Parts: sequence; C-alpha cells; structure tokens
Amino acid sequence: MPTTSAVSRRFLRLLATALLALVAFLVFAPAPAFADDSDGISGTPADANGPDGRSRLSYQAAPGQHLDDFYTVRNTGTTSQSFTVFATDAFNTDDGAYGLLDTDATPTDAGSWVAFEGGATQLNVPLEPGASATVPFTVDVPADARPGDHAAGIVISSVSPVGEILVDKRVATRLYVRVPGDLQPNLTISAISAAYAGELNPFAGSVDVTFTVANNGNVALAARTLVGANALFGLGVGESVSGEIAELLPGAHRTVTVTVPGVGQWGYLNAVVKLVPTVDADALNPGPLREVSRDSVVIAVPWIFLALLVLAGLVMLALKLRGKRDEKNARLWLEYTEAEARRRAAEEVAATRLEEATK
Repeated sequence: MPTTSAVSRRFLRLLATALLALVAFLVFAPAPAFADDSDGISGTPADANGPDGRSRLSYQAAPGQHLDDFYTVRNTGTTSQSFTVFATDAFNTDDGAYGLLDTDATPTDAGSWVAFEGGATQLNVPLEPGASATVPFTVDVPADARPGDHAAGIVISSVSPVGEILVDKRVATRLYVRVPGDLQPNLTISAISAAYAGELNPFAGSVDVTFTVANNGNVALAARTLVGANALFGLGVGESVSGEIAELLPGAHRTVTVTVPGVGQWGYLNAVVKLVPTVDADALNPGPLREVSRDSVVIAVPWIFLALLVLAGLVMLALKLRGKRDEKNARLWLEYTEAEARRRAAEEVAATRLEEATK
C-alpha cells in the first residue's frame, strides 16, 4: 500500500505535467485568423482644392441655367477599390428618411440634371487605400423646370464580393436645386384622430394622437411639433409632448402617433397638434413660414365617477324608499293606536253603563 508521501509526490508530478501541457498549448497553438482588409467610402462637397465644409449641395438656379461644382471621393478602407459616382432622384421613405432611387433606376428630376466629365451620367474612380479624388460635375436646369425644390443625391457605389455574393455599398450626399418663382412652403396636417386609454386612477390615463403631416407645397420643409390635450373651456390637461418631423420633400407625407400622458377622465377632451415648419440650417431660406394647428375631439368617459354617481343615486333612492316605508308604517301605527284608544274608550263607557244598570 503506497504511503502518504508517495501519493503526494505522484500528485505533484501529475500537476507539473498538466501545467507544462497547458503552457505548450498556449505558446504553440495556432492563432485565429482575422480579416485585416476592409472597405470604406466617404464623399463630401468640395471646391477645386478639395472638401470645403458643406454638408449638402444646395443651389438656386433659374430654368436653363448651368452650374459647375466639385465632389471629393475618398477610399477610407485598406484595399484598392474602384468607385462608381453617379446622381439620382430623392424621395421620402415611409419612415420619413431621405431615400434615393435604386442604382438601376433612371432618374427623371434633379438626378438627371447632373453630368460628369464629357457629359457622362456616371464616373468610375479607382483609388488606392487612403487616397482621394476631387471630381468636377455640372448641373443643367431644364428650361421648363417648375419652381420649387428638386431633390437628388450624388452617390458613390462600391461593389465587392462577400463569399459568393456581390455587395453594393453606397454612400450619398444630398443635392437640392431650388428653381425660383412661385415658392409655396406649405406643410399641412391632412388628418388627425385621437383615442383615450384610461386607468384605474381617474386622474391618470393617456391620449394617443395620430396625425399625418403632408408637404403640399413645392419647398422641402421639416417641422417642430407640440401635441397636447385640453378639457372643457380650453383648460390644458396632461403633459404636452414636443417632437420633430424630419424634412419632407414636396409631395411627401408622414403619419405619426404621439402619446400624451397624465390625462384624467375629464369626459370631453380636445387633442391638439401644433406644427411649426422649419428649414435645415444648410438649406436656402424660402421666406415666412406659417404655423399650423389642428384638433380632434375624444371622449374620456369617467367610469369611476359615473359608478360613484350611480352608487350615490342608489343610496339616495334606497333612503327615499325607506323614508316612505317608515312614513307609511308610522301613519299605520298612528291609525292603529288611535283606533285602539277609541276601542278602549268605548269599552270603558259600555262597562260604566253596565255597572250603573246593575245597581
């Protein structure tokens, strides 16, 4: 039978062997492979010398006018890339974002007014990692261009393989052309509805206000909103909610739902939306902008108060019925006692006469 010291020595040898094996694994195990190549694109408005600090391309040009400008394309990745630069029309997506047509779609508005060297509609720019190129382009406004804002974008596209799939990476810069004339900045609230959500606490609850903002004019506009609720006589209730509507291009619309909290069960409620149009800091000023407001009536039924009123009415009715019953019982009791008194009096008279007759 092995002694305790022999067992201890065997345990120490096993422990040392395990530690050596672990060290050997950490030192000689193959390191995982990481892709050290990356693709990156950036583009920005520029002048002939390079980027000039603009965040968008904004022009005011009369019908038939010709404009010259520059755009800088930069390879921010670590691999050589070939970029395709082109322009296309813009639109608002369902969530209000600034969207551009698909690469293979043909532009028909401001995107079709842009051309590159030699009148080409697109340009191929090969760049080494970290390199950049400033490319000239032109904007030719058609003679029949209608007044107002025309939106587009300059797009940089880079197609690269990811496995067996070709991935088209795109970045873009907004481009606006304002054609002078009858400018009509006109944001409206085209539809509004409201619904009340009550709680057990009659002084709590909320109003969901759904409204649609439509740009019925010809100028791109954003907006600040204030949504609240009023009770009778215009008394404000709940907590008004402020927000912003992203820039809407002419003809675009967006539907928004805002929840106004802390609205009690006041019966008649008036949900109100106020909208103040705004323009981007880098956009051209279209002149005075008109504030818009619209409201919708919603009924917040005060169920608890109604229940208390019904209960109070039932109590009052019960008390009234009980009073009538008690009054009737008192009258019957009074009639009974009076009849009983008359009966007893008659009996006493009869007894007295009988007694006198027997003497």
